[in-house]
Amino acid sequence: MSDLPVCPECSSEYTYESGHFLACPDCGHEWTPTAEAETDENPDAVKDAFGNILESGDTVKLTKDLKVKGTSTTLKMGTKVKNIRIVESSDGHNIDCKVDSVGQMKLKSEFVKKSN
Repeated sequence: MSDLPVCPECSSEYTYESGHFLACPDCGHEWTPTAEAETDENPDAVKDAFGNILESGDTVKLTKDLKVKGTSTTLKMGTKVKNIRIVESSDGHNIDCKVDSVGQMKLKSEFVKKSN
């Protein structure tokens, strides 16, 4: 029997290791084993699109193209944003940051990926 945990999305028992991640062949969900343990300890933690815990000061990359409201500018997928701040917000924009060539703005954590 495998010592790997079941998938947190669909509860499939057929999870496998894929590099540093755990993956589910049934639903395609990927997650890090450490992120799962940290989430259990802190349910209010802000997570990126892949379930990694985000903290203030982290660097993130955008996982999709985002139109900047009120302008004709589009932030492209892969744009790196340094030194984010985690904030509480009722509208879901829980990252406060400064993007080069755009300026100060807020992002939703579901559209970013933690970067090194």
